Amino acid sequence: MSFPTSPEAMTPAWLSEKLGQDAAALRGFTSAPVGTGQMCDSFRLTLDWADGIDAPATVIAKCPSHDEASRHIAKLTGTYFKEVSWYRELAAGSDVSAPLCHHAEIAGDDVDFVLILSDLAPAEQGDQLAGLGLAGLVPCIEAAAALHALLWNDPQLDTLPWLARDNGDVIRALFPQLYAGFRERYAERLDPEVLDLGAGIARRLDAYLARQTAARTIVHGDLRIDNILFAPDGKSCWLVDWQTLGRGSGATDLAYLVGTSIADPFERAAADRPAFSHWIAALERRGIAPDAAGLWTDYRIGALSGYFMAVFASMSVERTARGDEMFAMMAERPARQALALGSLDLL
Repeated sequence: MSFPTSPEAMTPAWLSEKLGQDAAALRGFTSAPVGTGQMCDSFRLTLDWADGIDAPATVIAKCPSHDEASRHIAKLTGTYFKEVSWYRELAAGSDVSAPLCHHAEIAGDDVDFVLILSDLAPAEQGDQLAGLGLAGLVPCIEAAAALHALLWNDPQLDTLPWLARDNGDVIRALFPQLYAGFRERYAERLDPEVLDLGAGIARRLDAYLARQTAARTIVHGDLRIDNILFAPDGKSCWLVDWQTLGRGSGATDLAYLVGTSIADPFERAAADRPAFSHWIAALERRGIAPDAAGLWTDYRIGALSGYFMAVFASMSVERTARGDEMFAMMAERPARQALALGSLDLL
């Protein structure tokens, strides 16, 4: 390897140079795991600079997962390549709230990679299990609108190979068998109507994947509060974990955010329209003229995406106790949302 893919393999000289300093400027560093991500391993590096060096005291290093299954699915779907490409090609020139990238590198196998990112502490990761109400999601909706406005119906969507990558064949092949395992694993945890929604998606998989949306843009693909860092006052946020980027309707990202985040079923049922209206207004402030009626249909169908991700991810990454409960909630909350919105009927 021409570059390190774990803190243990990094040297102070290498890290110092990637942060724009002389090789001898960094005396040493320590590392500690951060986050709850199961597709990658992330670490906070605390840096011991020589006297007089004006450089960050800490940074975040993002590296391939220690888990073989996670690395395999990352290679299959281009997960790591997408995130590195986001930071290399789009992040710095965008108006999207995201960490600053100091260094991004990936090997030809699309698995070995390293990202050195700004540490946004004291911002804290959202808690998927606890959930977050609509008021707390407002800065997330604003951040999502900034992302979606970036390439709204833009021809560049078809010129970026890493963004235009079509995983439809992989999804068609894997989802039915993954759903069978998911149904067995969560048979005692989830209600029958929640489990049955997955069977409905499997039957309509071709229609789901082939459907033309009301607008096309860049979408995050996993826009949930575990992948968002919040300022201590909750009034601003930063989007992280850019591993599932793709092309689609921004309304799908929004439905996914609302459906997976709001724990209280009554609040969630009442949140869809207000969240959608806020997102439409945020797009309009950024110069977009959205087709609200068409995008509302996208939103209703997009409610299925949270359940879809729960099935796919839960059966593809390293299994943990927290992960099991998180994926159960990621299926249950948007399933209730999709059933209330009649999402399957639209397919």
